[in-house]
Amino acid sequence: MIMTPTLRRLLFREILLTTTFVTLAFLALFIFFDFIDQLSSVGRADRPGFHIPQALAYVLLLAPAHLYELLPITVLIGTIYVMTRLAQSSEFTILRTSGLGPWRALLMLLAAGIMFAATTFVIGDYLSPWSNQTAESYRAQFRSGAGPVGKAGAWLREREPYAKYGINIGALLPDGTLERVRIYEIDNAGNLVSTLQAPRARFNSDQSWTLLEVERTEFIAAGSDVHRIETTRLPSYRWPTNISPEMIAAAVLDPNRMNAVDLFQYIRHLEDNAQSADRYEIQFWKKVFYPLSCLVMVMMALPFAYLHFRNQGISLYVFGGVMAGVTFFFLNSMFGYIGELRQWTPWIAAATPGLIFMLISLAAFAWLVLKR
Repeated sequence: MIMTPTLRRLLFREILLTTTFVTLAFLALFIFFDFIDQLSSVGRADRPGFHIPQALAYVLLLAPAHLYELLPITVLIGTIYVMTRLAQSSEFTILRTSGLGPWRALLMLLAAGIMFAATTFVIGDYLSPWSNQTAESYRAQFRSGAGPVGKAGAWLREREPYAKYGINIGALLPDGTLERVRIYEIDNAGNLVSTLQAPRARFNSDQSWTLLEVERTEFIAAGSDVHRIETTRLPSYRWPTNISPEMIAAAVLDPNRMNAVDLFQYIRHLEDNAQSADRYEIQFWKKVFYPLSCLVMVMMALPFAYLHFRNQGISLYVFGGVMAGVTFFFLNSMFGYIGELRQWTPWIAAATPGLIFMLISLAAFAWLVLKR
């Protein structure tokens, strides 16, 4: 009977070392491509001070986002390489004759998969969002002027029992200051009540904003018609609101660059204001299911240990692992878009790629491992 702790350490060490090497190789490739892309911004008049060292620092801050996307793929490639190498050298055959059954081998690989899944979750939910926001704030320092958040700015909506508010934000600065803020107050009958315009605004700690150099316009109605318009200019104006800096960032950032907590809070905000949240719900569930794909990947790698190719190279099998990983990446993105367009249940759209690959893994495990 084999020594399970010794074997577990052997598999963990080999899989960890191989996966780390493959991850670093892919990550270096992505960093190189990002750096080449940033060279077009080096030395531009609208980016004073943005030179090659700054471009490299910005690209390195984007690396955790690539690491999060790559980990399930590199786990698959690394585990396939280890299992095929053990099969090629007949080491896995010796382990099988020593008492290593298919289910015990699967449990050992799943234990390694849990370690990678936890790592993927931490990177995707904490390190990657922080590094992306830091990267954008860092690059914004080299812009000659405020960084826009879109051609029409960022739009948000807030509902109160007595009115609805439409908020437009022209720019979000690295220090959290808002620029070109416009707030439209609409009553429950659909009539425009007032507008607030301010070149700058900042967040307060008591769920409010302070608007600076404000121009307030009130539309005073007599019946169904506007009776008169009054415009007031104020040096500052406190506007109570539940819209937090995280919600502003959510409206500005790509959803896949947000953590699960911010996504959940923004989804609640959209639902409270009767706005569609499908896109963000799908991304939230992808945040939940994507780390679990590491478990599916190690399941897919186990049948490779039961192949007989002692006199054959393992390059073809590693290439197959690369193609399977790339296929999973594209399926994961594709089902997100399809689910949003077809209005599928968000968790189903997010879980489908992993379920497809899990069924393939179980079928291969049953055929190659249990049947043969």
